[in-house]
Amino acid sequence: MTAAASVPPSPLPEDRKVLLSRLVEGLDGNSLWWLSGFAAGLAQGNPPPSLAIIPGGQAAAQAAQSRLTVIYGSQTGNARRAAEQLAAEVEATGLPVRLLRADAYPTRELANERLLYIVISTQGEGDPPDDAIGLVEFIAGKRAPKLPQLKYAVLGLGDSSYAEFCGIARKLDTRLAELGATRLQPAGEADLDIETVAVPWRSQALADARANISEAASPAPSNVTPLRHASTYNAQHPFTAEVLSRQAISGRDFKGPAYTRHGVADKWVHHLELSLEGSGLHYEPGDALGIMHRNPEELVAAVLNATGLKGDAEVTLDGHGRPLSQWLAEHRELTRISRPLLISVGERSAHAELARLLEPEHKAELSRVFEDHQLVDVLRRWPADWSAEALISTLRPATHRLYSIASSRKRVGEEVHLTVDELRYDAHGSSHQGAASSFLAALEEGSQLPVFIEANERFRVPADSSRDIIMIGPGTGVAPFRGFVQERAEIGATGRNWLFFGARHFNSDFLYQTEWQDALRRKELHRLDLAFSRDQADKIYVQQRLRTRGRDLYTWLQNGAHLYVCGAISMGKDVHAALLDVVREHGGLDEDGAREYLTQLHTEGRYGRDVY
Repeated sequence: MTAAASVPPSPLPEDRKVLLSRLVEGLDGNSLWWLSGFAAGLAQGNPPPSLAIIPGGQAAAQAAQSRLTVIYGSQTGNARRAAEQLAAEVEATGLPVRLLRADAYPTRELANERLLYIVISTQGEGDPPDDAIGLVEFIAGKRAPKLPQLKYAVLGLGDSSYAEFCGIARKLDTRLAELGATRLQPAGEADLDIETVAVPWRSQALADARANISEAASPAPSNVTPLRHASTYNAQHPFTAEVLSRQAISGRDFKGPAYTRHGVADKWVHHLELSLEGSGLHYEPGDALGIMHRNPEELVAAVLNATGLKGDAEVTLDGHGRPLSQWLAEHRELTRISRPLLISVGERSAHAELARLLEPEHKAELSRVFEDHQLVDVLRRWPADWSAEALISTLRPATHRLYSIASSRKRVGEEVHLTVDELRYDAHGSSHQGAASSFLAALEEGSQLPVFIEANERFRVPADSSRDIIMIGPGTGVAPFRGFVQERAEIGATGRNWLFFGARHFNSDFLYQTEWQDALRRKELHRLDLAFSRDQADKIYVQQRLRTRGRDLYTWLQNGAHLYVCGAISMGKDVHAALLDVVREHGGLDEDGAREYLTQLHTEGRYGRDVY
């Protein structure tokens, strides 16, 4: 496959471009390809192509018998990259392959597929990524066809710090088999160190593709989604950005450490501005910045103290020899725990309580351990005899962190801004902290930071700038919406911008307060609803504001507004429940109808979520 050609300047007048944007908004890849053929036929003076040639008919059935289809569902980009790598390896052998994002896959074609690979991530406690919600619901539902002629394989990506590790991949793998399809290899279940599982899985998948696609197969069809070409800078080769400034934006007259209540310290929120000058990196509002962090010295010291190990002990693993303290500081995950870690600790400690928690019937209790414990908590609660080599072999490799970008390049130029929520905890008498946030919060002007851009194509301002947008972002979830408002102001968008923001206290936690007030005055922000939970006896959250403003909210959606949610997974679920209530009450729908309404918004690309 070749990269898409550069697009020449549009010859269309502005009003026609707006109409075109409205026409194509929400169409899947298949529909867009048909539309391009329709336009080409008109340009050549030919009659419009027949609807009968839309893939899914006889031609599609014939094509499906001689090619591989790779579908990916990705929230943060990892599954997309894994799918692209797979498709590239298949294509390099000369086999026909098409690569599609899950929401661009025409589900009516599933009945005709003969060879299908699915690469999909699992979010939080067993949820599909936003771009795969429709596909997962279709395959799981009553409309899914029987698939006796299909051969398939599933690669799941997940995070074993959640109880439902790779849950969506497991469900799809089981469901396809129930529909009569033939499983080519067991579902791969990749943790944060993705390549450990993905490499052997791809090797088998490639061998299966060779065995199941005829050597006489025709080249890949012209409507194959092109593979991306890797950016100059990525997670493996980050750009070194300079810190231009760091400013605390939570609390009045911020001078020092936050005070602690009930064991959990107040949040410190920092605004960081980094230079991308000379990098060639580009981003759009809604994208994320990947950062490579170093674990804080205090956290490394706490791990060494809990295990009784010496930091200068030399450890060699996979041909790399380093002192134990360097392994812990730079190359191992010290904050997020995982099920494999707990299993290893259980085997070494022989502790009955931990063995009980790992039993399937105690999943709820285990989930609370994942939520409440970091590595140090686990090592202290279930002490065991560790060697330096065993500890490093057990811990997961360090991974990058993603932060929602809080700026628009159209306003800030060759800079990128972040909103960083630094959390400090007081657990079992000694403090430890979020490693990446602590690392960022300690950076001073002139510091160097390895970064890369992670695109989030489903979290973008509308192509049609006359559309209204509704943004729901409590706490640091407001970060991308700072970029949205900047972007819309710079391009002269005529659509209205409505922001829902929530935090604990008005006086100390109203992030970017003066900016929002200025934006209201300049008509860059048209509505602002606030919810400060701790400023009165009865706690008020953004979901309550959504219900209170339900009539207007529903009217905006009915008139074509786009809806965005950013923040913690638990908040996202509460907000979704509130939106269901709003749609039921003001749309006169029952529960199933309300769910279908929001699913349709997802399908149309009008309900974007960035939850973590």
